[in-house]
Amino acid sequence: MGSDRYRNRELSWLDFNSRVLAIAEDPNLPLLERARFLSIWASNLDEFYMVRVAGLKELEAFGAHGNSPDGLGPTEQLSLIREETERQYARAHRTFAEDVSPGLAAAGVTLDDYDNLDDEDRSYLDDIFRERVFPVVTPLAVDPAHPFPYISNLSLNLAVLVRNSETGVTRFARVKVPPILSRFVVLPDGERYVPLEQVIASHLGMLFPGMEVVEHHVFRVTRNADLEIEEEEGDDLLAAIESELTRRGFGRVVRLEVAPTMTDDVADLLIREMSLSKEEVLVVDGPLDISGLGVLTETDRPDLLHDRWSWVTQPRLAPTPEGPTKIFDAIREGDLLVHHPYDSFTSSVAAFIDQAAHDRNVLAIKQTLYRTSANSPIIQSLMHAAKEGKQVVVLVELKARFDEERNIEFAQKLEDEGVHVVYGVIGLKTHTKIALVVRDDGDAGIRRYAHIGTGNYNDATARIYEDLGLLTADPAIGADLSDLFNYLTGYSQQTTYRKLLVSPTSFRSRLTQMIREESARGEDGLITMKMNSLVDERMIEELYAASEAGCRVDLIVRGICCLIPGVPGMSDNITVRSVVGRYLEHSRVFRFGARGRERTYLFGSADLMPRNLDRRVEAVTPVEDPDLQFRIDEILEVLLADDSLAWKLGPGTDWKRVPSEIGVDAHITLRALAEARAAREA
Repeated sequence: MGSDRYRNRELSWLDFNSRVLAIAEDPNLPLLERARFLSIWASNLDEFYMVRVAGLKELEAFGAHGNSPDGLGPTEQLSLIREETERQYARAHRTFAEDVSPGLAAAGVTLDDYDNLDDEDRSYLDDIFRERVFPVVTPLAVDPAHPFPYISNLSLNLAVLVRNSETGVTRFARVKVPPILSRFVVLPDGERYVPLEQVIASHLGMLFPGMEVVEHHVFRVTRNADLEIEEEEGDDLLAAIESELTRRGFGRVVRLEVAPTMTDDVADLLIREMSLSKEEVLVVDGPLDISGLGVLTETDRPDLLHDRWSWVTQPRLAPTPEGPTKIFDAIREGDLLVHHPYDSFTSSVAAFIDQAAHDRNVLAIKQTLYRTSANSPIIQSLMHAAKEGKQVVVLVELKARFDEERNIEFAQKLEDEGVHVVYGVIGLKTHTKIALVVRDDGDAGIRRYAHIGTGNYNDATARIYEDLGLLTADPAIGADLSDLFNYLTGYSQQTTYRKLLVSPTSFRSRLTQMIREESARGEDGLITMKMNSLVDERMIEELYAASEAGCRVDLIVRGICCLIPGVPGMSDNITVRSVVGRYLEHSRVFRFGARGRERTYLFGSADLMPRNLDRRVEAVTPVEDPDLQFRIDEILEVLLADDSLAWKLGPGTDWKRVPSEIGVDAHITLRALAEARAAREA
């Protein structure tokens, strides 16, 4: 496959982060929301360097010459990544310096420089430094007796040159900005902030008494932080993960961010000591680590943020005058669709697990956990269920990137309370979001209740991530989940399922079959897909073939899209759009069929990436209830009509904003529809 058929994955991801940055650039957005999106852009880029750029650098170091499907080798990709990254850095810091920071200052929320403060404010910061900062800061000298110190991943540091006034000898020292402290120091009025590194820099004399501080410069390091687990060679996955977490912080440096004022001598010293090339140094014309700007959104200034909105309870789960709805009764009446964050996670999914934990007729709860919150109510419910004597089995995915430590911690808590904890299938990451409750329904016998979702069981992210979930008592889906859990926890070799599409066994082949069936309808065919990422070459080729057959293909892809739409003779019947706004579009939905005839509807946890199709356990469920199918149609049509948050991908691989003609904001529209449903059915 040549580059005329396939957009480079890494450059496509940078395209996505560019769209995130464009939100921060939007002058119509509240100022603290713009600061939030600058923070998100920076955090995204950190992870990109820690994982994707680090992987390319390893390929380059090993002399790998194999090209990616678009035809680019590692060195070419790294060069293009650097060019685009530098463009985005310039945009981000221009937005911050010329727009967001002055705008916030005019509104009374000020990011001050220490040098510009009056004596009273400086006196306050002097006290803060002595009482809270000085005790935890450790200056590290570099001389014949002290080797160059280890610089930890994503740490903000001061490179300091000090001179001994008696000997005239100048030495280098490193001062780490303590990550345990807040990125900004808040002045007494609660609306002015000073970067912590400036507070430390202004007190270097206290850290090096008797020495002359010649110069100081801020720098930041990013390391390779991807885990490499050889499961087949280790008997204990938990121990292997814990060992890799210890080593993660010692990965090779892949990025050094410095200020333009850093002298060549200091820059050369850092480059030499960390074994870097000059191509791995990024000169940042602005504050380093603007991911810390997220803390500003905690300021008590609702006028500078989006309006606060309380999600609604799914109407059939709303409490009655007699008390809370009995969720199992509601599910028996028919399948329930929940759409987060518009439908409350707490009163739906969390309530499902909580009622199961407290219901004396529930015999067993089985669930997968990929990511969850620090104080998860789901975890509390599962521990309570185990204490009550229920059979509770939880599959914890230890390899959920950057959540490994948290997952180890709550896995151990669950085990301490008597929960059976397993870690999945060797060689596969368990990404599916499923829960199964087995209940004794009296005369009706044993019945299985299920939840299948597109998002994590995380009450915190459920407020900002858009996701779908199905609550059902469908016997076939319940039986499928029983088989799937047996595969995950035992030695089952199950490969076929009644209704569910499961990776790595049936999802790819069944999805391919459905694409081909719709493609065979030619101009009467319609395929609509919504996902986070579209990378898989074979799936892209299937969609190209459908387009060539005359079938219309509408794609909603939030992040990476390696397919190139709108190319005559190849993809002229394919459209690709991306919706990026206040909520993170996270659900994966697949619809086959045009309006006016029978359609197939599916959703689940899988993107169209090789890892989701072949190297992860994923589950995708059909949606068969006509009312719920109507809801999915409504969601997809709103997203396809959006002309406020949407971007469209052109044949030149450039993303452009969809021109605003009607002014449809998908997130506001879907919120209004949820409110209308709740009011109508109250």
